[in-house]
Amino acid sequence: HVQLVESGGGSVQVGGSLRLSCVASGDTIGRYCMGWFRQIPDREREGVAGIESDGSTSYADSVKGRFTISQDSAKNILYLQMHSLKPEDSGLYYCAAVPNPVRCSDRWFDFAYHGQGTQVTVS
Repeated sequence: HVQLVESGGGSVQVGGSLRLSCVASGDTIGRYCMGWFRQIPDREREGVAGIESDGSTSYADSVKGRFTISQDSAKNILYLQMHSLKPEDSGLYYCAAVPNPVRCSDRWFDFAYHGQGTQVTVS
């Protein structure tokens, strides 16, 4: 099965940008729906973005127009490019995977595999 390791988090000023990466090993991400989730203190873990094997993408309303999910199949890496960051975007960001033919959803427990997370702080 696939193993996932996130990186790229950090501290950034309001309005700044960050790019998160999720390196996959053990299997090719082209066989999965891949997603990004975040855990914000005192709130439930929420789906941020997802990308299907066919390249179709989906976003939470709160990040549409600011975040872009993409993947490099050759490198087996999932990305989340984040622009115009706000304090409410702060949290622990996770990548997640669920094998085809299951479609992406915004529910954490629909995904079979998860990384350990990378912290994003916007202030």
